[in-house]
Amino acid sequence: MSTTATSPDHSPDHVGRLLLVDGHSMAFRAFYALPADGFTTSTGQVTNAVHGFTSMFLSLLDSERPSHVAVAFDLPGGTFRTREYADYKGTREETPQALTGQVELIQELLGAMRVPTLTAPGYEADDILATLATAAQWEGMEVLICSGDRDSFQTVTQHCTVLYPVKGVSTLRRMTPEEVEARYGVPPQRYPHLAALVGEPSDNLPGVPGVGPKTAAKWLTAYDGLDGVIASADQIRGKAGQSLRDHLDDVLRNRRLNRLLTDLDLGVSPSRDLRLSGSRRGDLARVFEALEFRTLHQRALRTLPLADDDHDRADGAEGVGPGTGRQDPLEALRALEVSVLGHDLPAGSLGQWLRQHLGAGADDSDSSDGSSDSDEQPRDGVVGGSGVVGLDVVGSLQPTLGETTLLSFSDGRRAVVVDPSLVTPEDEAALARLLADSSRPKVVADAKGSWHALEARGLRLDGVVADPSLAAYLCRPEQRSYAVKDLAQRWLGIDLDSSLDSPDPLPQPAGSGRSHQPDQTALDLGCLDSPFDDGHLPEEALASARRAGLLPRLQEVLEAQMAQRESTGLFTGLEMPVAATLTMMEHTGIAVDDAVLARREIELEARVTHAAEAAFAAAGHELNLSSPKQLQTVLFDELNMPRTRRTKTGYTTDAEALAALYARTGHPFLEHLLEHRDAIKLRQTVEGLRKAVQPDGRIHTTFQQTIAATGRLSSKDPNLQNIPARTEEGLSIREAFTVGEGYECLMTADYSQIEMRIMAHLSGDEALIEAFRSGEDLHRYVAALVHGTTVAEVSSQQRSHIKAMSYGLAYGLSTFGLARQLGIGNAEAAALRDAYFARFGQVRDYLESVVEQARRDGYTQTMFGRRRYLPDLTSDSRQRREMAERAALNAPIQGSAADIVKKAMIDVDQALAEGGLASRLLLQIHDELVVEVAAGEADTVKELLQERMSQAAELSVPLDVATGSGLSWRAASH
Repeated sequence: MSTTATSPDHSPDHVGRLLLVDGHSMAFRAFYALPADGFTTSTGQVTNAVHGFTSMFLSLLDSERPSHVAVAFDLPGGTFRTREYADYKGTREETPQALTGQVELIQELLGAMRVPTLTAPGYEADDILATLATAAQWEGMEVLICSGDRDSFQTVTQHCTVLYPVKGVSTLRRMTPEEVEARYGVPPQRYPHLAALVGEPSDNLPGVPGVGPKTAAKWLTAYDGLDGVIASADQIRGKAGQSLRDHLDDVLRNRRLNRLLTDLDLGVSPSRDLRLSGSRRGDLARVFEALEFRTLHQRALRTLPLADDDHDRADGAEGVGPGTGRQDPLEALRALEVSVLGHDLPAGSLGQWLRQHLGAGADDSDSSDGSSDSDEQPRDGVVGGSGVVGLDVVGSLQPTLGETTLLSFSDGRRAVVVDPSLVTPEDEAALARLLADSSRPKVVADAKGSWHALEARGLRLDGVVADPSLAAYLCRPEQRSYAVKDLAQRWLGIDLDSSLDSPDPLPQPAGSGRSHQPDQTALDLGCLDSPFDDGHLPEEALASARRAGLLPRLQEVLEAQMAQRESTGLFTGLEMPVAATLTMMEHTGIAVDDAVLARREIELEARVTHAAEAAFAAAGHELNLSSPKQLQTVLFDELNMPRTRRTKTGYTTDAEALAALYARTGHPFLEHLLEHRDAIKLRQTVEGLRKAVQPDGRIHTTFQQTIAATGRLSSKDPNLQNIPARTEEGLSIREAFTVGEGYECLMTADYSQIEMRIMAHLSGDEALIEAFRSGEDLHRYVAALVHGTTVAEVSSQQRSHIKAMSYGLAYGLSTFGLARQLGIGNAEAAALRDAYFARFGQVRDYLESVVEQARRDGYTQTMFGRRRYLPDLTSDSRQRREMAERAALNAPIQGSAADIVKKAMIDVDQALAEGGLASRLLLQIHDELVVEVAAGEADTVKELLQERMSQAAELSVPLDVATGSGLSWRAASH
C-alpha cells in the first residue's frame, strides 16, 4: 500500500483517529484490480475481491494506526436518489455475481476482525460515512475516509482526509483541502458544485455540455459558489453561458443528488462505539482458513489488536484458559524448558534426561531409580493418562528416501532436541528404546512420514497413539495444510512465528534461570556452562522443540472437537489403523520392469511426433501446439471454428473446451491436437515413473490421507492413481508393474460398482436393490426399466446413457452437466433424468433428503460417520450454494466408498498378518487393492481378499469383489 503524500503526524489534540471505509467501492475496485483466475479456493470460490480488500484494509490499519474503525456498505434496492431520478447510476453494469458473493465474505471477515459494519436502508454508504465523519469531528476525532467515490471529496476538512485509490487498491492519494483545491481549482466544500456543473458519468448525471472542470471552477470562483452561478446565469455570455441556461434543471438536480447527507440517525457515537476491538484468534483462523489466505492470516495476526481475554484459542474446545485446571497453551509454550543434546546437554546423557523427565527406560541397567518428575494428571481420551510424549521429526519423510536430521521429545513442560548424527552409542540406545517402546504413548504429526525418516536411520517407531494431522483432517477436511504450524494457529490460536515474541527469549534453555528455577538435572550436567548463555537456541532446534511441546495439548483439543463431531471412532478405528497399513505399503513399494517403461516411452514419443505432424497437415503449416495464442489463431481465425469461452487472453483452448469443439465440428486438426495432448500426458507419466524407480527396483509412492474432503486416498511421487485402467495405453503402462523377486504373482481385487451399491443401500430403492440381486448387467437392467423394454432390447447407447446418469447422480452431476457429457440437448437430458426418477423414485427422494438434511444440520455424513461441513448450503450466492449442493450429493456416497475401502485394507492387512502369510498389500488404487502373493499362497490370499473385502460393510445389497492374478499388474487385471 502506498500513498502519494506522507502520512501526517497524529495530532495530540485529537481524542482518537477514525478510519472509515466505503466497503462496496473498495471491493469493486479490488475485484477488477486482481485477476479472478489467480484467486480461487480449492472449493471453487473466487476470492480476488476479498483478497484485495483485505490486503488494502490491513495495510491501512498498519500505516494509519487508527484507534476507531467502521466500514459502510450499500444495501440492495433503491435510495432516495433513485426515487427522485430513476436513471441515477443507470448506466452502471449489473454487479457481477462473483462480486456479490464476495461482498458477503468481506463482511464475514470484518466480523471476525470485530470491525463494525454499517448499512442504512434507502441511503448509500457515502451518506453513512459523511454522517460518521461529521459526528466524529464534533467529538474531537481525526477522520480518514477510504473511498473510490469522488463525492467523498466534499467531506474533506483540516480534520478529515480522503484516501482515494488511483491504482487498483494498492495506491491511495491523500486528498487534503490543499490537494483538492490544487487538483480541481475549488475548495472541498465546493467540489459538489463543480460536479453539478460538469456532471458525473459514473452516476449517470449529465453535466452542462461544453463546460469542463476549468470553466466550472472559474465560474464558481467568480460568482462565489453554485448559487451565485445560477443567480448570474443570464450574465454569462457565449455558448457556455447559453448551455448553462439550457441545462439549469440538470444542474439543480445534480446538486440535490450529489450532496452527501450528514445527519442520518445511525444510533452510533463514533468515539464510543467504533473503537477497534481485540480480535479473537479462533474467529480469525476460521475465516482465513476457509478463504485459504495463509499469508494474509499472518498479516492480520501481526496487525490487528488481539483480545486480552482471548481464551477461545482452541477453536471452541474445552480445556483452554482460566478455571479449567490446565495451563494456557501459549503460556505453557513460553515456559517450555528446552535442552539440546550436544549443546547444553552433554553427549552421552540422553538416557538420563529421558529417565528423569519422561520416565523412559526405567528398567534399563543404567543407574537410576527410574523416577520421573512429571506431574501430569491423568486425562481421558486417546492421549489420556500420564506419560504421553510429543515427538517431532525433522528431515526427509519420504519412503526409502527418508532421513532424520533432528528429533524432539516433550511432555509439554520440557523438551529435548537430538541430532542423530551427533549421538554416542549410549545416546542412540536410549533413543531407540524410547522410540520402539510400544507401551509409551506418543503423539506424532505425520506419523507415517516420521516412521520413514526414522526407519532410514535404523530406528523403529512404535506406540503412536495419535496423529493430530489426521484428527484435524476429520474435524475440518477442507483445509489445505495440516502441518503443526498451521494446526497450532488454527486450534490453539498460537502463531509459532510470532506468538512467542516477548522481552525475554522464550522458551529458555533448561537451567538458564531466566524465567524458572534451574532444573537440577540440567545443573548436574553442567548446563550453566551452556554456549547459549544469551538465552538463545538454534532456530531449527527451538522450532522442533516447540512443535513437540504442543503436540499432546493439540491432540487433546482435537479430541474434544472429534467428540463433538462424533468422529472419535472414525479416528481410532479407521484413520489411525489405515495410516499404519499405508506406512508399510509405502515402505514395501511395487516392483517395476524399467525395460517395459523404456519401450512405452519410445512408443509414446513416436505417437507425439505422429500426432503433431498430422495436426500440422490439417492446419496447413507448423505451429507450437502448446501455445494458446497460436492455437487461437489457427482455430478461430484460420479455420473459422466457433469461439470457445472467452478469457482475459482471448478464447480458452483447454482440453474440455477443445473436446466439446471437436464433438461439434469433427475437424481433423482437433482430433490430432487432442491425440497429441493425450500422448504427451502419457509420455510424461512414463517419464515420471522411470525417475521414481528406487535402487531396489521398486516404486514407493506416497499415499495421502488428508487431501480429498470425501475421505478418498490419493497418491504422489509418483501418482499411481492417474494411470488409466480401461484404455490400452493405460494397460500397457500397468504391464511394467511386476511381481517382485521371491514372490509368485500379483493379485488384484476390486469392488464392482461400489458407489451404485451404496446408493441402493442408502436410498432403500427396491427397484435398484432388485437390479443388483437379479444377476443381470446392472446398467442394461436399469436401462430396460427406464425405457420400458427388455434387457435384450437395450441398445449400447441406452446402456451408456443410463450408466452416465447413474454415476452422475452419485457425483452430483446436474442436468446441464449430463447433457454435456452425453453430447445431447438439455431437454433430452432432463427427459432422461425424469424417466430415471419415475422408475427409481426412492433414489430421487434420497438425493433430495441428503441436501435438505445437510442444509439443516450443516454437514453430510457417511455410513461410518465421516462428516463434511458445507456452510455454503445457506449462502445467498447462488453459485456457492449450488456448488455446496453438488458436494452434499457426492460426499455421503463417495465418502462411504472411501471408508469401506479403508476398512477393507485394514482387515486384509490384519488377516495376512494373523494368518502368518508372507503375501503383502502393495497398492490401493480407487476401489482396487493390489497384493504381492508369496509362493503357494495364491488360493488362500484370493479367498481372504474376497471374504474380508465383501464383509467390510453390511449393505442391503452384496458387496461384489472381483479378483485377478498374473505376473504383472496388467495381467492381474480382470
